[in-house]
This record gives sequence, structure tokens and C-alpha cells, in this order.
Amino acid sequence: ARPRARHAARGGPAGGILRPSGAAPGAGSSSAAAQLQINTARRGPHTVLKFRGRTALVTGGGTGIGRAIARKFAEGGAGVVILGRRKGPLEEAAAELEGVIEGARSGASVRIFDGVDVSDAGGVAGMFDALRGEGAALDYVINNAGVSGPVTCFANAPLDEFRSTVGIHLTGTFWTSVQALKVLRRGGKIITISTFFTEERPLEQRPYRFRAPYTASQGAKNRLAEAMSWELVDRGVVSIATNPGPVHSDRIYKTVYPKAASEFVRVAGFGGLDPWQVEEACGEVLPLLGEDEDAAGRGVADAARRLAGRWAGGGGGGGPGGAEELAGTLSGMLGKIRAIAEKIQGNTSRMIANREFLSQSQVAESVLALCDDGTAGILNGKVVPGDRVFYPVRPHVGAAAPEAGGADYSGRSVVFTVDPTCGDDADAAAGLAAHVEGRGGRAACVVSGGAPRDLRDAVAGRAHSHAADLRDPQQVTRWLDAAAANLGGVAAVVHLTGSLPEIPALTGLGREEWEGLVEKFVTTPATVAQRALEHFVPGGGRDPRLFAGAAGSVMIVGPGLPAGGKGGRAAARRMQAEVFRGALRPFTTTVNQELSEVLKSGIRLFTVLPGSVTGAEPDAGRVAGALDFLTSPRAASSSEVTFCVDESR
Repeated sequence: ARPRARHAARGGPAGGILRPSGAAPGAGSSSAAAQLQINTARRGPHTVLKFRGRTALVTGGGTGIGRAIARKFAEGGAGVVILGRRKGPLEEAAAELEGVIEGARSGASVRIFDGVDVSDAGGVAGMFDALRGEGAALDYVINNAGVSGPVTCFANAPLDEFRSTVGIHLTGTFWTSVQALKVLRRGGKIITISTFFTEERPLEQRPYRFRAPYTASQGAKNRLAEAMSWELVDRGVVSIATNPGPVHSDRIYKTVYPKAASEFVRVAGFGGLDPWQVEEACGEVLPLLGEDEDAAGRGVADAARRLAGRWAGGGGGGGPGGAEELAGTLSGMLGKIRAIAEKIQGNTSRMIANREFLSQSQVAESVLALCDDGTAGILNGKVVPGDRVFYPVRPHVGAAAPEAGGADYSGRSVVFTVDPTCGDDADAAAGLAAHVEGRGGRAACVVSGGAPRDLRDAVAGRAHSHAADLRDPQQVTRWLDAAAANLGGVAAVVHLTGSLPEIPALTGLGREEWEGLVEKFVTTPATVAQRALEHFVPGGGRDPRLFAGAAGSVMIVGPGLPAGGKGGRAAARRMQAEVFRGALRPFTTTVNQELSEVLKSGIRLFTVLPGSVTGAEPDAGRVAGALDFLTSPRAASSSEVTFCVDESR
């Protein structure tokens, strides 16, 4: 029996292998014929050595899902290249894989590259150069490496950690894929693993509170996988993304759920501790989760002594009642965190029909199913859901913003941060400033110092403007404070990313060019947005209680869809722009979930995406209308937070 018959009998490769390991076949595969087909496929030599003579590279292959994928390839007879940052796990994985290969008698080999961080340009390029120098060729590249990133409200997320998360998930995926082309055979497959907590389609957004950099990266990765499928078709290379659901793993149980639970506790405070003290205490006691009662008790007592001394010396008062009472507080807090983490896990499982998370082996099987030549040919360029999660969400993406009526900006000011790419971008910024001033308000433009001089002058000739490095949070803060002092209270901060520059192909970019795009369309908008939140709620990152009832508006005007015909070069450029729009949509949805549902704030972050899939010319008046709505009282209750303003009939 062909291997695909096994997958078809268990639900089909397009949807992933959806039952936990060892579960009985469902009603759809319980017939004697179907069971015989499955058993024959499991025994057959073609199934066991389906990938014989081929080679797969798996990033993050030393642990977790990556290791499970590498094992499945080895079981199928493939040679395997695994890479990661830590040598120990890679060597352990290699020993396991060599045992599998020996048992399969495939004659395949295992190669490890330790100390390779996918975000490191030189390390990744050097690895592929080494493979090319050895005459190696790859058939499969599995973009699996990832990190949790900061698990906290975006207002509290360190920007350096935001950048590093994006660097690993998004830039690491891009750079690994591009460099792999040096050794990827014609007919090769690039499989990118994303997450169900992002977007599978541009108009459906799933917020993932406390994970803004993670979900922004994953949304962009999905759109990047689509773009690569078009750009690499002449090379005969397939690109597919897949979004697994919750997976049994140390990361989710030991990091993500406990940190998310501790963030809920930080926001509320606990046992007389201020939020900043809760945060420090969680850093001390979270590693104790899973320890036996005696070990946890000793760890809590030690943590209480350290924290009491630190806080007393730093003027924090030593916590409530000194070390002994603090130990009781920490013990209670640890129990609270454990209960919340279990509730998060339970709530997630209840959104799955059989309430079972995927096993790592199941994810690996679904990835290898996508590597099948026939399946990959059908699904090239698709984002394949594999999550089984029924996750109902509000409609977060809309077309034109609702009418705000006669907008009046009297007594209010709006600050525009502008990173123009072309003259149209400069005109858009100046036009928005004039719109605010024409309705009684005051406006100031802070233009990126890295923009061409003629574009900075074009804005300055029509609006009050200054130049600054918008990548620097301190400079952004300085200009927001200056605007408040000189123009009056700031009602809104609007960041214009500018247009996507002319690019023949994303996969033809060098590392520096790519990082410039990520900076322009992902991390700089995040920097401005976070500084705007700090401006509206000074100290709110450290003390989230201050956000309750606060007001303010932040708007990101992302890259527009280039105008032009439905096909040809204009269509290719629209697909490129979607990569970065794909980061902004889940980012916006996630931050607003935190602002409204966790922090109980009236502040809102909107994203406006000009241009149309039809290639029609954008209407600047619709962006101005979205700003009017954002600064109106109605905005705080809007479930829609991203507006594709030119997508109307």
C-alpha cells in the first residue's frame, strides 16, 4: 500500500494527523478494509524507506518538535542535518537518529551543526557554504526553530526581546530558506512551521495575548511562505506553511502557560505585592513549578530571603512582613499561578473536539505528509491548518472605518511619525497633518532621519516637522513629550510605515536589505506604538494597574497594496507587501486584546492598510476617515481594529 493511503485513512495530510498517538481509529477509518490498509502501510518497506536517498535539514532539530521531525525522516530512510544553539541536545538527538538509521538499514547519515542560531547571518550562511563545499544536496528544509519570546503585555515587553523574537522566527526563516537555495535540489520542499495563534487567512485574526512579537512574526512567516512559492516556482521549489495547534511540549508547560499565568497575577497584584514585585518574584519561583512539596518549600523560603533583602536594600520595603511572611505570600502566589496555568490549559483543550493536544510525533507526521511529492504539488503556496482548535474570535478586520461624523480636533494635537519611501508617502503624511489642522487641531510630523533628504523636505514644506531616529525609543519619547509641551495634549500618535520599496524578489535580497524591511515595517512600528502607550500611561509598563480607564489613540498606517493590474509585476509586489501587512494584523489584534480585556484600558491601537487587491488607486481620504473614527468615543468599543480602507465596492 502506498504511504499516502495511511494518511488518507487517518484524516488526510492536508489536515494533519489529528488523533493523539495510540488513539483508536475513528468512525471514518474503522472498517476492516481501512484497518488492513493502515496495517499494510505500516509494515510495507515503501513506507519505512519512503525518503531513502534524500536529505532533510531541520532547524532546531535537537529538541522537541524538530527532533521528532528528524526522527520521522530517519525512519523513512532520509539522511538528516540538524542544527541548533546547544551542542548537548544535538549530540543526544544524533545518537538517537543514528540508532534509527541503523535499524532501518538505509545507509543514511546524520550531520549536526551546533552553535548555529538561525538569526545569526554568518552562522547560517557558513553552514550552507560548508554543505555546498562538501557536495551535499538537500531535498527538504524544515523551518522549525523558535523561541517563546517575552510572555507579557506588549506595554511591558523589552524591545530588545521583541527584536530578537522577530529575528529568530521571521528573519531566521527567511535567511535559512534563502541560503538553503545554495544546496536545495530542484523539486525541493521548504516547510515552515507557524502557529494556529495567528492568521491563516488575511481576514481572520486570532489574538494571542502576552505574545505580540511571537504572533507578529508568525503572521509574517505565513505570508512569506506564500510569497516564496511564487518566487521559487521557476527553480522547481515548493514552499508550504503549516499551523499546528497546541502540542505537548516542555515549552508550553514549563514556559508559556506559567508565564502567561504569572502575567495575569502581575496585572492584578498579589498579597500586598506591587506588580513589579510580582514580576521579580515570579522570576524566582516559577522554576519551582513541578518540584515536590519539600523542594518547592525550600525554594520558596530561599527566594523570600533573597527578595526581602533586595527590596529592603532598594527601598522596596522588603515585601509584606519581612522574609517569613513573604515566604507565605510567595507560596500562595505559586499556587495561584499553578491554578491559572491549569485553567489556561483546560480552556484551550475545551476548544478541541477530543480535548487532546497534538503529540510531537503527530506534528512530525503531518510535516512529512506535506513533503510527499503529490501532496506538496497540490498545496504549494498554502498555509495548511493543523490545529483542530475551534477558536471563535470577533471580527477584527474590516474594510472602510465607520463614519465618525463631523470630527473636531479643537484643543487636541496629533503626532505623526513618518518613514517615507517615496513622494506619495510624504504627501500622505502632510495631507493627514493638514486634515487635523483643518478641523481645529494641531499636528507635528517626526520624520525618519534615515529617509532621503528630498522626502524630509517635502514633508517640512507642508507641515511642522522634525527629523529623528524612529528606531530609538528614547528619541521617540523625547519628541512625544515635546509635542505635548508645545502643542497641548496629544490625542493620537500615528505612525506611517511608508510604501514597500521596489524589490525584484524577496528571495533575492541580501541580509542587510531584508533586515531593513523588517525594521521599517515591523520593529519600528512596534517601537513607536510602545512609546505611545508609555506616553499615554507613564509607568504603565511597570505598573499595569495604571492603564485602567486611560484614554489615547495609536494608529499604524502600514504599507499599501501597490496599484496596477491584477496580474504581472503589480500582483507580485502586492504579495511582497502582504508579508509585512501579515505581521501588523495579528500584532494589532493581540495588543488590543491586552488593552481592552486585560488592562481594562480605553486606549486603542488601530492599523490601517491602504490599497486594494484589485490594484485600484488608494484614497487618502479614507485613511483620514479612519483617524477620525479612532479618535472618536466610539472607537473604544469597536471589535474591528484593522481596516483595509480601500476594499469597498
